[in-house]
Amino acid sequence: MTNRTFIVLCLVPLFIFSIAFLALPLIRLFLASGEGAAGWSVYLDILRKPRYLNTLILTVLVSLATTFAALGISTTAGMFLARNQFKGRGVLLSILTLPLAFPGVVIGFLIILLGGRQGLINQITPGHVVFAYSILGLFLGYLYFSIPRVLLTVMAAAEKLDPSLEEAARTLGASPYRVVKDVILPGLMPSLIAAGAIAFATAMGAFGTAFTLATNIDVLPMVIYTEFTLSANIAMAAALSISLGLVTWVLLLVARSLSGTTVAAGG
Repeated sequence: MTNRTFIVLCLVPLFIFSIAFLALPLIRLFLASGEGAAGWSVYLDILRKPRYLNTLILTVLVSLATTFAALGISTTAGMFLARNQFKGRGVLLSILTLPLAFPGVVIGFLIILLGGRQGLINQITPGHVVFAYSILGLFLGYLYFSIPRVLLTVMAAAEKLDPSLEEAARTLGASPYRVVKDVILPGLMPSLIAAGAIAFATAMGAFGTAFTLATNIDVLPMVIYTEFTLSANIAMAAALSISLGLVTWVLLLVARSLSGTTVAAGG
């Protein structure tokens, strides 16, 4: 058996899997979006009807806010944990990464226990503050499961940074701010872009947390669910699914391009 034949035989299962479980379902989903009464203009309806357009914009904005907040928190915590060894470090890291073990419904329930009608914040504040069922509650839920994903990526990148570059910058008189801006952040940038893209994609498609919390607000996964199950509007549900996938795919493509450019420039 030649090497080429062996490689082809190894690629056959991958090809079959890609066609059966990736390509065909996506093609069927796309075709289903044009089978409604509106035909292919269903995609224009997403832009023309305020409910769908506002939902798309809101979902993107919440996902972006979650991404930037997760990057800010996780980068600070990741650099500290990567550069410092102390008693209880492993326990702290385990706590920070604990959300990886929880499905979205559990995370939504935790937010309700914190900011719901019977939550801790409602009981201890004079004004009985309730935020679990608002955009703020949804944002906190998304942030809760995004932090560990970004944190682990940042820590892995921070451990590979060359400390001598920072020492050289300090020796040349650079302030701590300039060291972070000119040395640390450029070294972390490819990982930050990749981690941010993953956090954005995860928040865009998160359903369990939204299903638990989004009683007064609409985000795209919830609208897709209600269009499919309650309204039996399969065409619109399929079109919204395609739109969600396209927005996420475009951002991942841009992030990959920026990350590759940063790596090339750094090398």
